[in-house]
Amino acid sequence: MEFKALLEMLILVLNTLSILVIVWGVLLAMIDFTKTIIFPYSRNDTVYRNNVIKNQLGSYILFGLEILIAADIIESILNPTLDDMIMLASIVVIRTVISYFLTKEIESNEKNA
Repeated sequence: MEFKALLEMLILVLNTLSILVIVWGVLLAMIDFTKTIIFPYSRNDTVYRNNVIKNQLGSYILFGLEILIAADIIESILNPTLDDMIMLASIVVIRTVISYFLTKEIESNEKNA
């Protein structure tokens, strides 16, 4: 198998892995949220549990985004056209901004908990 074909397969695996990580995080968050609804807690406990759920989901989303960035970097190395580089730069900037604000929200929730 050619090296470029191996890298293209790696890109596909990374993209799939990132989707699986995000979906897994959403499923876990939904399960935990459902438990919070089914078993009523005091208002303070419910707020605390919801913050924990948000932090966990945010962590999965951040991890999924990091995997996607790695896949995009490898893909841009394989196809180094100017359009691909501009697209990669745009995607990295957008994902970095999202990651930054998600991290800030997680940190502020942990401080308030």
